[in-house]
Amino acid sequence: MVNLRDSLLATLKSLPGAREFHIHVLVSSPRKDFALFHFAHPRPRSYLQDILILLSEQTTPDSPRIFVSAIEASIYNLPSTSCGILYISKVDTTGQGIQPSPAAVLVRSLITFYCDPATRPIAVDHLWVHLFARAQGQYLFPNSSEYAGKRPLTDTKLCAWWKRLLADVAKELDTRAGPKARIKLYYVLPGYSEMEAINALKVAPTSASWTYGHPYSQSDIPLPCPMSSGNHNLGHFIPSFNDDPKSRFMDEIAYTTDKDGVVSPRPKRPKTTHGDVSSAKFIPADGEKDRKDDQPLGELGKVMPDEFWERMSFRQECVAGAVTGFFTMAFSLPYLKEPTRLERISPLEAQNGQVSSQINKRIMTTLVTGVEFSTVDRSIRGTETVESAIKGLCEGLATKPAPAVRIRPVLQHSRGDSGRQTPERDSSELPEPPHTPPRRQRLLVTDISPNPFPEPIASLETYDSYIYGTVTVSNPGLGVKAVDEKAGLVTVLTARKKKKKN
Repeated sequence: MVNLRDSLLATLKSLPGAREFHIHVLVSSPRKDFALFHFAHPRPRSYLQDILILLSEQTTPDSPRIFVSAIEASIYNLPSTSCGILYISKVDTTGQGIQPSPAAVLVRSLITFYCDPATRPIAVDHLWVHLFARAQGQYLFPNSSEYAGKRPLTDTKLCAWWKRLLADVAKELDTRAGPKARIKLYYVLPGYSEMEAINALKVAPTSASWTYGHPYSQSDIPLPCPMSSGNHNLGHFIPSFNDDPKSRFMDEIAYTTDKDGVVSPRPKRPKTTHGDVSSAKFIPADGEKDRKDDQPLGELGKVMPDEFWERMSFRQECVAGAVTGFFTMAFSLPYLKEPTRLERISPLEAQNGQVSSQINKRIMTTLVTGVEFSTVDRSIRGTETVESAIKGLCEGLATKPAPAVRIRPVLQHSRGDSGRQTPERDSSELPEPPHTPPRRQRLLVTDISPNPFPEPIASLETYDSYIYGTVTVSNPGLGVKAVDEKAGLVTVLTARKKKKKN
């Protein structure tokens, strides 16, 4: 079976221009997760893996490598419904590579890899893709917004970018799978009607059929969370992801009562014996003491998906002056062959090429706190630091923690009162991202038990076969790009047309 690294490298070969790409793909081993549908009763068992993709570029064999694109994502496996969820949390670029940027190709290839049953590394029949589009100057590359050559998409252009990209993925999957596959696409721009959203994005019509709204009323493709008999609540429909406004809103609904208003839970330390997590007992927080186990918290039993999305339009993240978008794609194609090897192994068992979640965390910490990308020189040093840390961890070397880098906030301006019609704006005028408090967590559960499988031990063999790869691209380009490294200015040199003789 083709691994994720090789699949991404194969798609990069089609990019125009002459350059060499270097990719690092970190996929953590599966671990138990109870936070995805933690308001559902009973809570379904799910398994989580972290995904981090870092792509660097060389313009010539002698030039230094420099990061150009990065993706952070998560993949969930829910065996009870044979569903998987791919959540794309962050996509970022540095603006310091040759055009066109490889970001779109990387994201399309990642989604296609997990949707297509021929390459999908988890044994599920249905794959859901979720993402929240919100324009910001930087996500994964600290201080990259200060580089003059980086031009992040404005709010409406970012939402349009995601809509075109998912439509391209749906078209590719439809071609591969044929009529037996079911593909559904959904999107919502909170605060916008369907016609306003169409006019705002101005995406050319495609063969992909989009539904403006949420996917929780359809029954063609099973939802990831199994429905308990007679006790459906909002927590069965909407998954909870880290750093996602939907999750924070659900937390508020869960801890809101008609009588007392908002009731904040008080997390308590679990009672353990000799540090054994499996012996933790659940201690109910305030607002849960008098609640029966099968009764939904707060207003979760009264607020249904239609009302949830209507009220979502008034949330701080969605009314801060910029257009935001929620996108969902569902792809269903059950296995038609004999049971595969993936179906015979435990969903907790690590596969070849996977690393421990601690390696992902350490690399992410180094990337977002130890390096910066405001200039070409700093980006070169940052790229070398992060790439060396990945290889060092695979070699078993103890890497020194990089000193924390001060991330300078992007200066942005608030939008004037212009109603719902949001004109295109320069990226420097994007409003400051809302500073919402972290979501409330019900961290203490009774069914946490140790993973019976050991954590994978990374090695140089793993590094060379699954994590690091390189590909040289030499295709007709769109023009020659000259970069002024001091000013970050980009000039595209085109051929001058020859005048016709009279």
